[in-house]
Amino acid sequence: MARRFGGKYSPVPGQRGVDDPPLPVPPAEVRHRFESRTKWITIMATPLLLTAFFQGTPFEVATQLGGFGLIASGMILTREGLQAEAAYDARRVARKPAVPRKLFGGIMAGLGLAVGSFEPGAAVAGAGLLGFTGSILHWLSFGPDPTKDKGMEGIDSFQQDRVARVISDAEGYLSGMTDAIRRTGDRQMEARVNLFAATARMLFEQVEQDPVSLSSARRYLGVYLMGARDATVKFSDLYAQTRDRTARDEYEALLTDLERNFRALADRLRQGDRTDMDIEISVLRDRLAREGVRVPAEQPLIGRQPASQTLDDLLRLPDEATAAPAERKGGR
Repeated sequence: MARRFGGKYSPVPGQRGVDDPPLPVPPAEVRHRFESRTKWITIMATPLLLTAFFQGTPFEVATQLGGFGLIASGMILTREGLQAEAAYDARRVARKPAVPRKLFGGIMAGLGLAVGSFEPGAAVAGAGLLGFTGSILHWLSFGPDPTKDKGMEGIDSFQQDRVARVISDAEGYLSGMTDAIRRTGDRQMEARVNLFAATARMLFEQVEQDPVSLSSARRYLGVYLMGARDATVKFSDLYAQTRDRTARDEYEALLTDLERNFRALADRLRQGDRTDMDIEISVLRDRLAREGVRVPAEQPLIGRQPASQTLDDLLRLPDEATAAPAERKGGR
């Protein structure tokens, strides 16, 4: 049977408070499942590089080196495109990539194959066909780039750009906290900072879904995170030298307070969205009522059958099915 690990530096159960919700699980690093393929394709193109200097003419040397360079550059673009696609898939609200990197990567890889396989005196069509085939295989292997925005219906693009800039700065503060806490060499404190980062990203996601709430969360995404980063840097410098237990407890208390405030703000913003939805539903119902569109109370919803029906009722003919309820009612 598994036992929970405990020790001198393990947190005390219930230390965060009885009514506190559980800490969020830090998200795993976003990676595309095909990202490693670019490395293997680059490795498979190394014969062009290794045999280039053994060719007879400078033109052949240049074509081999140029072919390898184009293939390697195409794979770099493809990997960046896969990373952008993974980030796009991981978010519920996202814009399409500004540059179709996978498309350009496939074109460069196909051009590299054509240049690397060209020989003086040979037909250009053969090398071109090989390059075209390589581009098609690249598209079949990695797929197309995202071509449309996701979850952007009803969102102001200018407001979304402001949110993206603010969240980019906030992510920089979180990265600074993560880098600073590593200097302590304390794995538990690193995990604690990662948990706080996961809580902060819950607020990031809420602001991305509702850019209008940026004004309410700007201090949390800017001033408070900047202060948390500076406090983490100071704590890391002090704790790495002194191992002061009091400083450690105070820093953990700071993270706990920040988590509560970030989570409370995210909940308030979420409740605000629920209130706006209720208002929209109420206004729509009032308009339908003024237009005279009313649903009778006895009319069942579409696709929903009465709960009293049995298999015999379903197998009866239409006339028998309409007469049966009246007979049962008269018998009572």
